Amino acid sequence: MKLDHTILREVGNLSRAIKTFNDVKFSHLDLHKNQYIFLTRICENTGISPKALSIMLRVDKTTTTKAVQKLIANDYIRKEKDSSDARGICLYPTEKALEVYKEIISEENKVLDFCFEGFSEEEIKLAHELIKRMNDNYEDHWYQAKNYKGSL
Repeated sequence: MKLDHTILREVGNLSRAIKTFNDVKFSHLDLHKNQYIFLTRICENTGISPKALSIMLRVDKTTTTKAVQKLIANDYIRKEKDSSDARGICLYPTEKALEVYKEIISEENKVLDFCFEGFSEEEIKLAHELIKRMNDNYEDHWYQAKNYKGSL
C-alpha cells in the first residue's frame, strides 16, 4: 500500500520545525511548549473562552487548560468570569502579553518570509487558499472526533 499524497507530511514537518524553533526563540520569555500560540490567539481574540480557544487551535481542552495556567502564572493573561454566563470564563491578555505579542508577530513574519522566499504574491495567496480549504474540509471530522457540538 502506498500513501496517495505526502502533502500532510510536508505540512506537519514544516509545522513541527517552526514550533521547535519558536520554543527555543521564545524561551527567554518563559514561553515553552507552544504557549506562544495560545498567547497570540488570546491577544487577537480578547475575552475568548477556553473552549473557543481549544477549538480555534484544534487542541484538547486539557492542553488549553495547562497552557492557560502557565500563562496566568507568568502574568501573560488573566481570566475573568463571563458576565453573560456565570459558569463561563473569559481570557484577557495583560500589558506584558501585549508587549511580547509584538515580538512574536515580528518573528512569525520573519518565518513567513523564509518559507515564502521565491514565491510570487499570487502563489502565496493560492497556498493560503488551498491550505484553508483543506482545513475547512476537515473541520467537521475534527468536531466529531472531539465530540464538539458544532462550531463556535
